[in-house]
Amino acid sequence: MRGGLRYIIALLVAGFSLITYYCKRQTNPVTGEVQHVNMTTEQEIALGLQAAPQMAQQYGGLHPDQQAQAAIDRIGAALVQASGAAQSPYKFNFHLLADENTINAFALPGGQIFLTAGLLRNMKTEGQVAGVLAHEVGHVIGRHSAEQLAKQQLTQGLAGAAGIAAYDPERPGSSIANAAVAAAIAKVVSLRFGREDELESDRLAVKYTAEAGYDPRSMIQVMQILEQAGGGGRGPEFLSTHPNPGNRVGVLEREIAEQFPSGIPAGLKP
Repeated sequence: MRGGLRYIIALLVAGFSLITYYCKRQTNPVTGEVQHVNMTTEQEIALGLQAAPQMAQQYGGLHPDQQAQAAIDRIGAALVQASGAAQSPYKFNFHLLADENTINAFALPGGQIFLTAGLLRNMKTEGQVAGVLAHEVGHVIGRHSAEQLAKQQLTQGLAGAAGIAAYDPERPGSSIANAAVAAAIAKVVSLRFGREDELESDRLAVKYTAEAGYDPRSMIQVMQILEQAGGGGRGPEFLSTHPNPGNRVGVLEREIAEQFPSGIPAGLKP
């Protein structure tokens, strides 16, 4: 009887999850896209800030080179100020990680963006760095983490499972909330974006780099550098956390041609 009751409860939780996912829709204030998202922008910001220390720790913490960090801050600020990101509710922070061996960059929900020293070392120009950061800004503006979390909560019954497993009759509420937050942070740290997310971030990055005064063709150079860094063996971590949507260079070339049919404006920094 007890097992049957729990089964019924599980079905109810699953049904509630489905209703919650499909009924909770929000219009992205920057892209205009209607998205299945079940958290507010304030919750995104808070979740990103909570997950940031754990993420940085995985890559050896923050890099001690203040001059390099200042350069990352300057390029990131230029991208945000010149683009639609400035009109978003997010507070962007750019972090240079100490890991010299890993080639990667990633964004947490709410505006926390990370770049490894290993990736920075492979970049040759400011425009290339701007292209990488703009792509990550695109993930934040696209609310891709929030979308992925909503999908994971739907398919895995995250909220319901955490609540049932962690329930303490003597402290109702507290353990459930803590378990849910811990589970959400764990999911954020391990998020991987899908094909459509990568394509949207590339489209936004082409726009943002040009608006900030950088040549968007630098993004093509970044992809070529990353492919070469693979050396025929296990590729850079960037290419595993950012799945290659077919021919990434070809996609970027087509996007640049669409956004600039008369050619790249003169005077953009490489």
